Amino acid sequence: MNEQPYNPLHGITLKALVTTLVEQFGFDYLGKQVNIKCFTQDPSIQSSLKFLRKTPWAREKVEQLYIKNKHQLTIE
Repeated sequence: MNEQPYNPLHGITLKALVTTLVEQFGFDYLGKQVNIKCFTQDPSIQSSLKFLRKTPWAREKVEQLYIKNKHQLTIE
């Protein structure tokens, strides 16, 4: 397995990333930061994962939000 020392997302699954963001900030905050329906209309982790896996531009925005707030997040 290749080491990726400068990749802040290395080793973090999309599910862990989204779950952490939701637990720390909630869907309301996420919907304001990344205006996508899976965060604003009947949100759930599963619907968010399904959409983000199919939509690269949305996934990139969520990943950037995670990186931007990484210092505030607690990953479990």
